[in-house]
Amino acid sequence: MATLEIRDLHVSVEDKQILAGVNLTIKAGETHAIMGPNGSGKSTLAYSLAGHPKYTITSGTVTLDGEDVLAMSVDERARAGMFLAMQYPVEVPGVTVSNFLRSAATAIRGEAPALRHWVKEQKAAMAALEMDPAFATRNVNEGFSGGEKKRHEILQLELLKPRIAILDETDSGLDVDALRVVSEGVNRVRASGETGTLLITHYTRILRYIEPDFVHVFVKGRIVDEGGKELADELEANGYEKYVGVAV
Repeated sequence: MATLEIRDLHVSVEDKQILAGVNLTIKAGETHAIMGPNGSGKSTLAYSLAGHPKYTITSGTVTLDGEDVLAMSVDERARAGMFLAMQYPVEVPGVTVSNFLRSAATAIRGEAPALRHWVKEQKAAMAALEMDPAFATRNVNEGFSGGEKKRHEILQLELLKPRIAILDETDSGLDVDALRVVSEGVNRVRASGETGTLLITHYTRILRYIEPDFVHVFVKGRIVDEGGKELADELEANGYEKYVGVAV
C-alpha cells in the first residue's frame, strides 16, 4: 500500500517563495482534493512533486514508502509510481500515441508488454474513454482538442496504473460529457484501491463525479484548512475570502 508523505515542503521559483511549508500524507485508495484561489501554489506543488527543474526545493522532505523522492530524477519518480496529469498537456510531434504508451508501459513494468495483449488492453481502455481507435496512430496530443488531450492523460493513468496520481486541474476546459468520461476513468483507477490520488481543482463540479475522502484548502503556499466533501460545498458557496488573511 503506497504512502506519499510531504513534510514542511518549501519551494521557490527564481528566489521567490511559492510553497511555504506543505504537510500532506496520501495513501493508496485515498483521494485528496486540493482547492484554492489562483496563484496559491497548487500547480507548483504538483510540478515540484514531479521534479520539474523550474521549481527549487529549499527545505522539507517528500518520501514514497520511505524512499526519498527529492533525490530521484524525473524518470525515476515515474518508474517509482508517481504520475502527473498536466493541466496543459504538451504535444510530442513524431511520436504516435500507441508507441508512446507502450514505451511508457515498458519503462514502468520493466519489460515490453506482449504486443497482442497490449493492443487488446489499449483498445479496451480507449473504448472505455470513448476515444476513436484512430487516435492510437496520431502523434501525441498533436491537433487534439482540450478534451481529447485530457482523455489521453487519463488513458495513460489507466494503462500505467501508478501508485500516486497527481491530477492538475484535469477538469479545466472540459465540457459536461468529457468531464463525465474523464471522471469515470479516474474512478476506475481509484476502485482498485492501489492508487492514491491528489486532485487539484478550482471548482466543485469535478467533485460531483469524483468524491474526495479529504479536502484541503490551499492559500499562499500552504494548507490552511482541511475537511471532507462538505468543505468543498462550503467553498463553492462562500469562496476563499475567509482564508485569504490566514496564510502568512
